[in-house]
Amino acid sequence: MTDWLGPEEWRAVALSLKVAFWAMTASLPVGLFTAYALARWQFPGKQVLNGLVHLPLVLPPVVTGYVLLLGLNPNAPLGRALAEIGIVLAFNWTGAALAAAVMAFPLMVRAMRLAIEAVDPKLEQAAATLGAGPLWVFATVTLPMVLPGIVAGAILAFAKAMGEFGATITFVSNIPGQTRTIPSAIYAFLQVPGGESAAMKLVIVSVVVAMGALLLSEWIGRRIAARIGGGHA
Repeated sequence: MTDWLGPEEWRAVALSLKVAFWAMTASLPVGLFTAYALARWQFPGKQVLNGLVHLPLVLPPVVTGYVLLLGLNPNAPLGRALAEIGIVLAFNWTGAALAAAVMAFPLMVRAMRLAIEAVDPKLEQAAATLGAGPLWVFATVTLPMVLPGIVAGAILAFAKAMGEFGATITFVSNIPGQTRTIPSAIYAFLQVPGGESAAMKLVIVSVVVAMGALLLSEWIGRRIAARIGGGHA
C-alpha cells in the first residue's frame, strides 16, 4: 500500500482524514443540541432554524464555500477578528474542516433528530416526575436510547466530510500539502496528462473509506441497540 500511493496521494489521504475527523468532532455537540431542540422544543423561529440546518443540502456547494469566503476571509470583519486571536480559516486546512462540517451538518442532525423523535416522551416525563432535572433526564434516559443515532450521524458526517469538494475548494483553494484533500487531488490529477492513474487510486481509496464508514456505522449501531435492548430486557 505504501508503494501503491505516492507521497502526494498520501498527503491528500492524511489531510482528508484529519479534516473529516475534526469536522465530525467539532460539529458533534452542536449537532446533538440542534437535533434535540428541533425534536423536543417549541420556540419562535423553529422552522427557520430547520431550514437553515438543511440549506447546505439544497444549495450548490460552491455557494456555501463562497459565503464562507465572504464572511471569513482575512479582510472581512469576522475573519479579521478571528485572525487577531490566531484563528485563520480561509486558505487553511482548518477552513477545509469548517466547510466540510457545514456540508455534513444536515446529515448528522437528521440522523440524531430521527433517533430522538423515536424515544417515547413519556419515558422522559416519568423520570422528570421522579425529581430528575432536564440534564439528568437527558443523560440517563434520552442519551443511552439515541446513542445508535448519534453514532450513525457522526459516521455519516465523517464520510460526507471526506468527500466534500465544492465548498472546500471555493473556501480554501487547492494548495498541495495544506488544503488539497482527496477530492481536490483527484480534480488536480485529472487536469494534467497522465494523472488518470493517480486519480483512480484516490477514487478507490475514497470508495473504500466511504463504504467502510457506512458498514462501521451499521455495525456499531446494531451493537449498541442490542446492548440497550438486552439491558432493558
